[in-house]
Amino acid sequence: MQPRTLLLKHIVLISVAAMFFVASPSFAQQKGASSSEMKTKEVGVDGLTLHYIELGQGTPVVLVHGTLEDYRTWDGQLEAFSKGYRLISYSRRYHYPNEWPKAATDFSVTLHAKDLAAFIKALNLPPVHLVGHSYGAFIAFLVARDHPEVIRSLTLGEPPVWPLLKTTPEGDALLSAIITRSIATSEAFKQGNDEEGVRRFVNGVLGDGSYEKIPPPVLKRVMDNVQELKGEASSRDLFPPTTCEDVQKVKAPTLLVDGELSPKVFRLVDDMLEHCLPSVERATIPAASHQMEVENPQAFNDTVLAFIAKH
Repeated sequence: MQPRTLLLKHIVLISVAAMFFVASPSFAQQKGASSSEMKTKEVGVDGLTLHYIELGQGTPVVLVHGTLEDYRTWDGQLEAFSKGYRLISYSRRYHYPNEWPKAATDFSVTLHAKDLAAFIKALNLPPVHLVGHSYGAFIAFLVARDHPEVIRSLTLGEPPVWPLLKTTPEGDALLSAIITRSIATSEAFKQGNDEEGVRRFVNGVLGDGSYEKIPPPVLKRVMDNVQELKGEASSRDLFPPTTCEDVQKVKAPTLLVDGELSPKVFRLVDDMLEHCLPSVERATIPAASHQMEVENPQAFNDTVLAFIAKH
């Protein structure tokens, strides 16, 4: 395998997924219900314990967070979604407050998808409305493809399905630029300096001094989940090969959600997904970038709730 392909596998995804998480100033300012004030529940999945919160009654809606995030990411959705649904937000393997296994070696999207399918089944849920963001959206896509029996509808918030861009010159160029900015971060992690890795990453993407401007609550959540980011950086099998034929296997009604201000690479991926998915709708969240559910929760909630109400 060529070195550049390995870089695409273990650097690109973590870079873009994290970039807009730490950049979002609105993250620490969400109003309404707070997941931090709720007691988490636990369920055993494939020999590990996953923590989650739930509230509301009715058809289940399961939320799947992205990189450097956890169940607390969805505070802006708790109140709106729980009014008419049984809302479930869980922390993926390796994410706060789940235990970090010292012998962990598998950080693939495929493993997380296996966990999610098992999580849904362990809770004895009927078919769910599955809502994923970024890395979590890629995970949700794989579950919908491989376990259609557990899915009622699928909402994907800018999933980084980079394999679809392999033969696209424009997409390839965008990915190359992200890789270049990611190398310094990866090196710091290799040296065992997590804080420096995050600092280099933020300042490299947002400009010098940006790290110092991150609100403490946001930085705390980033560092709570930094181990997963480091694991992704060392993974050689982060995400599986994916073709249009693979995408066509998803039969669930699907909503693709873009941020109006998101980087073009995400729109390119969604263009391809829209072309390949058998049953698809698409919506754009105004005044929001990649972290759309945080930056404009009202528009995100209205859009997704209107979609799942039809299914």
